[in-house]
Amino acid sequence: MRRDGRRRKRILWIVIPVAVFALLLCASLIYLESYYHADDDAIAAFSADRAVAEWTLAGGEMVFDPGSAKIGLIFYPGGKVDATAYVPLMRALSSNGFLCVLCKMPFRLAVFDTHAADGVREAFPEIEHWYIGGHSLGGAVASIEVKAHPGSYEGMILLASFSNEDLSGESVRVLSIYGSEDQVLNRDKYEAAKAKLPNTVTEKIIAGGCHAGFGMYGAQDGDGTPAITSEEQILFTAQMIADWIEEGGAYAEDS
Repeated sequence: MRRDGRRRKRILWIVIPVAVFALLLCASLIYLESYYHADDDAIAAFSADRAVAEWTLAGGEMVFDPGSAKIGLIFYPGGKVDATAYVPLMRALSSNGFLCVLCKMPFRLAVFDTHAADGVREAFPEIEHWYIGGHSLGGAVASIEVKAHPGSYEGMILLASFSNEDLSGESVRVLSIYGSEDQVLNRDKYEAAKAKLPNTVTEKIIAGGCHAGFGMYGAQDGDGTPAITSEEQILFTAQMIADWIEEGGAYAEDS
């Protein structure tokens, strides 16, 4: 009987950890595969001012090229959002004369590839002015890239986001945009994180905009009710970014 008891204990010491690991693995996979899907119909209906060339780099990054651009923007998508949801924003920006590169993230979480922008600038040596930005989690992670490569980016664009790094001493321009109806962005953390940004930060608020309105992936849990459409918010955002870049002295190709 004692021998049987010891055998059962040994089996339990093996089975229980394996079972716990399996449960944690299943829970993680379920979490990672639960995400906001791009609204393909809305994206198909979206039209920018002019058509731009689109292709994909070897690393999976989507490129939106208006031709003869001198300004480039690398964009990190929001957490657990299908990257293609930001195609309309990239098209709108590119139609203003900017080369845009939309990064795809492992498991749709930028924290798994904080330096996804590495190699992109080198792939486009003709670009003279580089900017980087992101939505929500993507913006916070983009700040890590800026901190790691001082002087490589002229500006950082935060959409419903805040910096994860202390950039207060960096010579980088910052544009922060969020919607007035955004209920996802933590305002307390947003205000506290301003201390990490240069004093020259520009803040814009889109009247009627919400957290999810920067992409086309439907409503987001916990968000406010928008008073404008996603298309309107995207077009407002693209114009704000274009105007801000122009104010900084970098100019896009005439559109």
